[in-house]
Amino acid sequence: MLRMFLAVTTVALAVWGGASGTTEPTPTATPTPSPTLTCPPVLPITANVAGVTTTSVTISYSIFLRPPCGYDPPMTVSLFASREDAQQWRTPVAVAVSGPERDGSVTVDRLTPDTEYWYRFTDVDGRRHPYAFSSARTASLTSCRATATIDARWDNGFVARVTVRNTGTQPLDRWLVSWRWSGDERVQTAWGGVAEAAGADVTVRNASYNGALALDGATTFGMLVTTSSVPDGLTMACAR
Repeated sequence: MLRMFLAVTTVALAVWGGASGTTEPTPTATPTPSPTLTCPPVLPITANVAGVTTTSVTISYSIFLRPPCGYDPPMTVSLFASREDAQQWRTPVAVAVSGPERDGSVTVDRLTPDTEYWYRFTDVDGRRHPYAFSSARTASLTSCRATATIDARWDNGFVARVTVRNTGTQPLDRWLVSWRWSGDERVQTAWGGVAEAAGADVTVRNASYNGALALDGATTFGMLVTTSSVPDGLTMACAR
């Protein structure tokens, strides 16, 4: 009897041990697709010319978006000699690096006076910003301003005195004032300058003795004008 009990017990333990060693298959996880990045419809950078001198251009900028849709400062501003060079990012003539500000300005100097340049932006990793793309012109070395005062008037004419002032950053060695008549005005005589007319267009060049003007220096010329209607004033342009 004891032998039969031990045999039955041994068989039961063997069956139980085999059942407990069975392993269940592990389910395979389904990969989750990565979300597609959609950048908002906002320009990453806007820029405009904040100021110029005879040898520099200052460009202000605002960076609205961070990577991957935008940029982080500092940004590099490159100047090109022509629109075609700028479009192809070919042979920049000058570069400058901005500060750490997201809203700031950068000045590119050592430029040529009275010259047009085209600017573009790149970031620290060399990524080229495709939208900020425009031009700026440095100031002329010399410039002047002409203002006219009518000293006397009568029914068919007037006498005007014109002040020419050097408003540039360099001395002037000559000047030229030009304007266009609005009616039948004609210069009968001029002093302190050499007058020339072509229809309604008039130019007055400096005389031999008053072409040189120091910084903020001024000189005058006058003219006797005939007309059927005396104007209220005259608007003139001045150039070197």
